[in-house]
Amino acid sequence: MTIDQRTPATTHAALPGAAPGTSVATARTRAAVWRLVPIAVAFAAWWLLTTVAGAGSPLLTGFAPQHALPALVRGVLDGPLLPDAAASLWRLIAGLALAAAVGIPVGLSCGLLPGLERATRPLFQFTRMISPLAWAPVAVALFGVGHQPVVFLVAMAAVWPVLLNTTAGVRGIDPAFLQVARSLGATRWEVMATVVLPAIRPQLLTGLRLALGVAWVVLVPAEMLGVSSGLGYAVLNARDQLAYDGLMAVILIIGLLGYLLDALAQRVLTPRRGT
Repeated sequence: MTIDQRTPATTHAALPGAAPGTSVATARTRAAVWRLVPIAVAFAAWWLLTTVAGAGSPLLTGFAPQHALPALVRGVLDGPLLPDAAASLWRLIAGLALAAAVGIPVGLSCGLLPGLERATRPLFQFTRMISPLAWAPVAVALFGVGHQPVVFLVAMAAVWPVLLNTTAGVRGIDPAFLQVARSLGATRWEVMATVVLPAIRPQLLTGLRLALGVAWVVLVPAEMLGVSSGLGYAVLNARDQLAYDGLMAVILIIGLLGYLLDALAQRVLTPRRGT
């Protein structure tokens, strides 16, 4: 008689990439520790550069973590950081919505009409290579000071990833699929809804995620155009007041929100296999 000495799978099931025999809990703990190591190294370097190496510089010591982190807590609990972050997020969403409203239809048109794509390619390639912030004087002249020029600049930055990825997705569709749909009597809108849009979904989602990253980078300097709210305004305000701890707190908020936005976009907008 033999005894089955196999350990239950729930005890020693290993995560992908883990060593054989490593339990799920152990593998997850190790993964969490390895994620914390770069953060600890960056924090130590931050402290060394601002506190030890910059001991004789009031400017550098103002950026030190022992000053910036309390300023971050004060700014979130009692200061304007949360309203400024909310204003920035509103402008970001508005700019992305405008970019999608323009980029998706134009990208579909260029993808479905090769002649239109060839005619517009030089203009689009020329325009997208211009820094969005170079349009700042034009935006202020057209829309004045306020939300509108910021939204315009964010849209100018975000429209190109959406437009170009949509065009590439449509151009990559097998023409046989379109011919089959038309031969079955499908109208243009039915072809668009049942063939084109499902086929370009991965490229479209990728374009939206890229647009989000570009828009977030452009948003902060765009908010230095005279608006009285937002994270870009908070950076200028802290600089003018020589509040270097508050300035570093705003920088930390910008990085944290950018990280969370990208993580959310990766979860929502990254195409899944089989979908």
